Amino acid sequence: MRALLTGSAGMLGSSIVTAWNRVRPGDDLVGVDRPDLDLRDRGAVATLLRDVRPEAIIHVAAKVGGIGDRVAHPSAYLLDNLLLDTAVLSEAVEAGVQEFLYVSSAAIYPAEAPQPIGEDALLTGPLEGPLEPYAIAKIAGARYCSYVSREFGVHYRAMVPANMYGPGEDFSPERSHLVASALRKMHEAKTEGAAEVEVWGDGTARREVTYVGDVASFMVSAVGHLNEWPDLVNVGYGSDVTVREVYETARDVVGVDVELRFDASKPVGVHQRLLDSTRAGRLGWHPTTDIRTGMQLSYSAYIARRNVSG
Repeated sequence: MRALLTGSAGMLGSSIVTAWNRVRPGDDLVGVDRPDLDLRDRGAVATLLRDVRPEAIIHVAAKVGGIGDRVAHPSAYLLDNLLLDTAVLSEAVEAGVQEFLYVSSAAIYPAEAPQPIGEDALLTGPLEGPLEPYAIAKIAGARYCSYVSREFGVHYRAMVPANMYGPGEDFSPERSHLVASALRKMHEAKTEGAAEVEVWGDGTARREVTYVGDVASFMVSAVGHLNEWPDLVNVGYGSDVTVREVYETARDVVGVDVELRFDASKPVGVHQRLLDSTRAGRLGWHPTTDIRTGMQLSYSAYIARRNVSG
């Protein structure tokens, strides 16, 4: 089998490369990332598919970022993701690619969806405000996969991961998500000798965080068997933690003695987003990495990266 992986240099993409080489050394995986070509360019994507001739595509590439950046640049999160997904998905159909694993987002579900959120909650209510532009694009991609599968008999499936974290995550202030942001703030507090760390919100919001290595291994094992998947599959750890607990764990992992200062005036999003991953469980999804272990691995990779770049 030969597969094409978009977004191969990002957190999830690089984890997929590692898992693929470990689990499927006899199969070819061709990775592409932003420096290789602009995936919004349909002509460039068509040329890529003619050259690679993949039997399957794992589409990870997307414009992503933290809540602050999404609030500041909503139009880019909508348009860039629509253009990117349109080019890759439509050219995959034109090229006759039979399998396609599309990475969507838990943001596609309504803000007030009952917890835990099942796949049937899609399109049943209004989306979370700050995430709406990104969510609309990811809904479009997931629905397109469903439509072309029915129309052309291909196996295009969408996976909805919970918040992922782990080695390779973006730790920059503008683009980091919850776990990376907590670890970075604790590291900076330790380096600077700060007495406290700011936390957006009151700390009670709950999030399901899932280690990227577990997700990558599951995805790699799924390629070649996507005909067994339903249209949409949630993939989450199965339980959630409070924002306070994430920051407390980050404090322990980094090894710093600071107080947490909660700022309830800052946006935090919905109070809870916990996925029902029953479908994934039937397909072999069984995450094994707890949050403390995962955050230790993520922080170690962050420190190693800083040492190399420094």
